[in-house]
Amino acid sequence: PVIMLTARGDDLDIVGGLEAGADDYVVKPVEPRVLDARIRAVIRRTARSGSPAETYGELMIDRGSLIVRRAGQDIMLTARGDDLDIVGGLEAGADDYVVKPVEPRVLDARIRAVIRRTARTGSPAESYGELMIDRGSLIVRRAGRDVSLTPTELRLLLVLSGSPRQVFSREQLLDLVWEHDYLGDSRLVDACVQRLRAKIEADTSQPRYIQTARGFGYRFGPV
Repeated sequence: PVIMLTARGDDLDIVGGLEAGADDYVVKPVEPRVLDARIRAVIRRTARSGSPAETYGELMIDRGSLIVRRAGQDIMLTARGDDLDIVGGLEAGADDYVVKPVEPRVLDARIRAVIRRTARTGSPAESYGELMIDRGSLIVRRAGRDVSLTPTELRLLLVLSGSPRQVFSREQLLDLVWEHDYLGDSRLVDACVQRLRAKIEADTSQPRYIQTARGFGYRFGPV
């Protein structure tokens, strides 16, 4: 899944991002709990199985429940835009949460983005040696045993493993995982990497999965 995180919040930017294939479009600044709820909502959609959704199905609007339904997917359309409302709506199972007023073209772009996500078939769990990552269910196992990760550790692992061998700078990881500017304080990334290694590596002195690219940052693998 691809979530576009940007400070550009104009309608044309939102439509352009969703039409370009993004699964969601989030405008910064955003509360971490809201972003976390959006990420989990995208993952739930992508993980669903069943018949492929029609790209342009019938549109249904339920004004009582404030749900827009198209091709079986639910978008909560409401004037309540507080963080708790957004988190609650996504956690309740909505595929997206849109705050009114909203331009029709933006709503249409969001509906089509939801349908694209759900139409994708879920990919099987990824295996890297003893490490297994199931992005659909957010389960990580090492040597057949579940690994308990914090939300931040899980996001870091998903970002790195999503692009094996690609080197991410600490600044990139701060932006992708924490979604905030920490005045260039790379110690936050280093500390999280150490905690993650302690949980998934057999030998943290010779990491197999989360490797250091000296002078640049971190990468996943090779394994």
